[in-house]
Amino acid sequence: MKQIVEKLRTEEAAIAKEKGDFDLFALFLREDAPNKWDLLVAAEWIDKNKAEAIKYLAQKVQASLTKQELLLLSKIVIIEENNPALAAFHGAFHVEHSTAEIQNSNLFGLQINHAYLITSKRRNSRPTGSSKGQ
Repeated sequence: MKQIVEKLRTEEAAIAKEKGDFDLFALFLREDAPNKWDLLVAAEWIDKNKAEAIKYLAQKVQASLTKQELLLLSKIVIIEENNPALAAFHGAFHVEHSTAEIQNSNLFGLQINHAYLITSKRRNSRPTGSSKGQ
């Protein structure tokens, strides 16, 4: 799994440079879905067009991982920027373009056996001018 996490960490940094920063980019292994990881994402640019963002992220992930590695992923989950659990999550965890592990925790109301955080950071303030990557 560490190899997948490293590939996704590299891809997350590249996507952030192209599209804009992530507020959350993490892999969660839910208790009720053994051996299937969810990719959780949150970003201002994602909220602007969720369908396009999912398509874009899926293409990037598919290009980064082998077929065997892709079989370990279940889905991409968008966490909306206004989700109060996201703010609480940022209060507990801060990491950017790196890796932190969490085990046996309740996150976003889900029992999580294992999680890899690649980015979890609170955005300082919303820009008033043009946004990056648009």
